[in-house]
Amino acid sequence: MTHAALVLAAGGSRRLGRAKQLLTRDGERLIHRAVRLAAQTGPQRLLVVLGAQADALQAAIADLPAEVCLNPNWELGLASSLHCGATALATHAGPVLILGCDQPALELEHLQALLAGATRARSQCAATRHGDAPGIPAVVSGELMAQARGLHGDRGFGALLARLPPDELTWLEAPALHWDIDVEADVARAAAAGLLDRGVLDRGANA
Repeated sequence: MTHAALVLAAGGSRRLGRAKQLLTRDGERLIHRAVRLAAQTGPQRLLVVLGAQADALQAAIADLPAEVCLNPNWELGLASSLHCGATALATHAGPVLILGCDQPALELEHLQALLAGATRARSQCAATRHGDAPGIPAVVSGELMAQARGLHGDRGFGALLARLPPDELTWLEAPALHWDIDVEADVARAAAAGLLDRGVLDRGANA
């Protein structure tokens, strides 16, 4: 069944102190990279949830074929963005590919593997393994997506996916995706690994 894609980009990057979505890899903003990769999977619909610094982030993806969903309640946490996405996709019955903007090692192959894995799973779900827990990027079934309205605070789909029987969920083993950007030390580590441009070490570069 044709999938939709949902890019979560509404956060305020409080711990980092600047918009992580605007950091660059190979000269490309992380938000642009995430939306571009999502578009390359051929979704029926492509949504981007924006909140903090929405104008700057929308300008960064203006050349891409994405629908923007503005989340006025982004400060309430991740669940509010999932509510926004679920409402916008209320008429979409198929699987939904969910990804963020703060995993600089993300590649198209990761997303394709998750989509392929979801078609083989009894639950129609696939998730990236983060330790012993499922996380994003992930593919959730339309049925599970509808349950987003029951989430609160910073809770995402991880807990719902973890409730599935192990043999009904496809897991993506991608250790590089354990790297996400929360604080300046993460930026420095990613830049040293070639996953972010060296220029992002200048704290004022993306202010």
